[in-house]
Amino acid sequence: MNKDMYDKGLAVRRAVLGDAYVDKAINTADDFNRPLQELVTEYCWGAVWGREGLPRKTRSMLNLAMISILNRPHELRAHIRGALTNGVSKEEITEVFLQVAIYGGVPCAVDSFRIAREEFAQEGK
Repeated sequence: MNKDMYDKGLAVRRAVLGDAYVDKAINTADDFNRPLQELVTEYCWGAVWGREGLPRKTRSMLNLAMISILNRPHELRAHIRGALTNGVSKEEITEVFLQVAIYGGVPCAVDSFRIAREEFAQEGK
């Protein structure tokens, strides 16, 4: 593991998803899934999210679309909160999910809108 890239990724991950979410993911890791947490932190959050080529807001919108189409509700919830943190508005999230409806399928968008409404309510948005 590249410690510098891991530390960079940990900082980005915390900035986007929040300390509580990241602490829970890392502190509940065991010998079985700890390598995954390290991989995600180092490569996903450090090597990719840590790049300068796209702003975090854009990365968040891309993630919302891809995760919606992949039908990963747990990850979608986390990334909706992260998108709000990164400055993505409710209106922009609506537009992302409308795009998902056309290119990924209406059922993906229906579920994504439902999940987003639940997250907006929890976040007071």
